[in-house]
Amino acid sequence: MSSLSMEKIEELTIEEIISKARSYIEDEEQIRVIEKAYNFAKRKHDGQFRKSGEPYITHPMNVALILISVYADYETISAGLMHDVLEDCDCTPEEMENEFGPVITKLVKGVTKLSKINFSTENEYLIDYYKKIIVGMSEDVRVIIIKLADRLHNMRTLWAIPEDRQKVKSHEALEIFAPIAHHLGIHKIKSELEDLSLRYLKPDVFYDIAEKLNKTKLERDKAVYDMEKEVSELLDEYHIPHEMKGRAKSIYSIYNKLDKGKKFSDIYDLMGLRILVNTEQECYLALGLIHSKFRPLPRRFKDYIAMPKPNMYQSLHTTVFGIDGYLFEIQIRTYEMDEVAENGIASHWAYKESGGSKTTANLQTTTEQKLQFFKSIIDLRNDKMSSEEFVNSVKDEVLNNNIYCFTPKGDVIELPKGATPLDFAYKIHTKVGETTVGAIVNNNIVPLNYELKDNDIVKINTNKTSTPSKEWINMVKSTATRNKIRAFFTKNDREIYVERGKYLLEKELRKRKLVFSEFLTEENINKICETIKVENLEEVYLSIGNGKQPVNAVINIIDKYEEVPAPKVVKIGTKAIDTDIIVSGIDKVKVNLAACCCPVYGDEIIGYITKGNGITIHRINCHNLEMLEDRTVDVRWNNDTSKRYLSYLLIYTNDSNNHMLDLVQSISMSNVSVDGIKIMNQSDKTTYEVACYVTGLSQLEKLILNLTKNKYVEKVEREIR
Repeated sequence: MSSLSMEKIEELTIEEIISKARSYIEDEEQIRVIEKAYNFAKRKHDGQFRKSGEPYITHPMNVALILISVYADYETISAGLMHDVLEDCDCTPEEMENEFGPVITKLVKGVTKLSKINFSTENEYLIDYYKKIIVGMSEDVRVIIIKLADRLHNMRTLWAIPEDRQKVKSHEALEIFAPIAHHLGIHKIKSELEDLSLRYLKPDVFYDIAEKLNKTKLERDKAVYDMEKEVSELLDEYHIPHEMKGRAKSIYSIYNKLDKGKKFSDIYDLMGLRILVNTEQECYLALGLIHSKFRPLPRRFKDYIAMPKPNMYQSLHTTVFGIDGYLFEIQIRTYEMDEVAENGIASHWAYKESGGSKTTANLQTTTEQKLQFFKSIIDLRNDKMSSEEFVNSVKDEVLNNNIYCFTPKGDVIELPKGATPLDFAYKIHTKVGETTVGAIVNNNIVPLNYELKDNDIVKINTNKTSTPSKEWINMVKSTATRNKIRAFFTKNDREIYVERGKYLLEKELRKRKLVFSEFLTEENINKICETIKVENLEEVYLSIGNGKQPVNAVINIIDKYEEVPAPKVVKIGTKAIDTDIIVSGIDKVKVNLAACCCPVYGDEIIGYITKGNGITIHRINCHNLEMLEDRTVDVRWNNDTSKRYLSYLLIYTNDSNNHMLDLVQSISMSNVSVDGIKIMNQSDKTTYEVACYVTGLSQLEKLILNLTKNKYVEKVEREIR
């Protein structure tokens, strides 16, 4: 029976349903409950008909059959048979509970509750409707599985309703139900919902793909048969018991690739094999054997066994050049992995009922605990969830082993185990994370590297002028959080380097008496970019600013410059060293750096001849020079110096908060040594004096730019005493 057929569904009998259920349900008492549920539903729906003209009971019977196909337990099948009884028939919850007990009745009530939701696919409301579905799921995930089966059967008979309603229902199936089936790991329901939706939303596209698949079917079937035979013989040779399945590519997945610009002939994984083996070890052995005989396509190998998907999907994926050069996508997994991959968490109860593996039983327990916690969240918040982050995290990581923390308002945030308040802050919003200054957990102040636990209530303190610290990268657990922090500094560092590079270029051009606009003509920019192998002028600035390209070397590409001769060695005191200052016309002289303006390598400087103490070097703009007699001499820096120079900075802030520790961290992160820091003035706005050692003007200017990026810093200036 084709699930995409528009014909009336073949008549289904309870005997067929029971026969299929017995394939994995061994308890006869449970089988009798399923039969009883069928008889109860048949009696209640007597005289009711579907829009397709069939007796209404055919719908819950097909829902039960879909549930059996994903190995649902007997309670789920029974509830599936009666899922419309409370809503459409003369039956009370009390009557049903008397007949079938509280568990099955609760499942039916959950489905009835979902059936009353008016689903919408308008983007602005989509999150709210996901939220309501999660509310239903939190009672018991089996409610959602029954609802998925209900919607799938309705999609199979969608031809019976008007065309405008077909499109509405198809949008709902594609945008709401198929993603939920995916996140629950129920591949077969997800795939069929997508194909059926596409058929009604874009029939021309659907049938065009179907026709192309049919035209190439014989050719593909032969290639798949030959490939199966070769791979099977290879595995037999090495005594690996296995089962082989051909894998059909869904029409919707092909449509997705075509929609992204691919041609039909370029979709290389239309042909596929699925290999089922007994153990995880045999998965890897089979992979090695296949790769030894068939050349793998680079970058197409995925190991979902070692790193399962969030919905617990496990398999090895590889694409190889197979028979006659055809590309085959091959999936290798154990039988149990295949059950979970196809049937998702619906099958976990079946495994548990029949004494399945310890792994699956543990998974089932974890799932139940997680769903129970969802229930407690909803009870706490009185069904007033409004956190988009919560909905998205549940939707994306249904089966992840995470922790759940609350904001003071009761919004829930899902985080990986080991997460810190910084992870929590960034999960709320990137801007909250970037401006975090402290955290309070359960009314106690905690450090930002504190490890959060389930049910913690977390309050994040922020300051709009604060920015992240690079130390945070090592304090967070979530990869997403770490990437956001790195992105902030990558962007910030680039801006600083570009500004610095432009400043250095302009400064050097002024020294050479070159006009900036005349130097940076389009022709000159292109020549510079070509020579240093960058894309544009901003990249030129970046290369200068980050030190990859010396500014003189860049200018010399256009304007050659005569290099200054190497300095001579002079003696200071009793020790011979390479002096960092060269005095014009004088070979040996004692020089000192002025303590008032603290010149550093790269500053424009001038020498002052003292009485009996050599030459003191001042910055050219030092106000103390005005009070000195006219005994100056031309001096210049030795470009080979490797010393560090003392400099004093005044940092003016716009508030009275104590930023001393943060400033020391910021300066240290710039590879600058802090010699001392003190508060010069503290009122509404605090001023700090920082003494630090730098390699020269370039590093000092970069530090100043970096410090001014802090929102609490109004300005930074060098101090002249």
